[in-house]
Amino acid sequence: MKKKIKALKDLGKNELKTKLNELKIELIKLNTQVATGTTLKSPSQVGEIKKNIARINTLLKSEKK
Repeated sequence: MKKKIKALKDLGKNELKTKLNELKIELIKLNTQVATGTTLKSPSQVGEIKKNIARINTLLKSEKK
């Protein structure tokens, strides 16, 4: 997990925002698949995306301070 955080810290603010938007779009796609009843290839992928979104939000908020 420390590797994921370190990799995100190396990115710039604009890159983090871009990555955040990409993850949100991917999460929306997965949520619509779940809502329509389609089985996911990897159900744990939803949780990983949510965790990555939270990590990026934490980094962005800590930079503001």
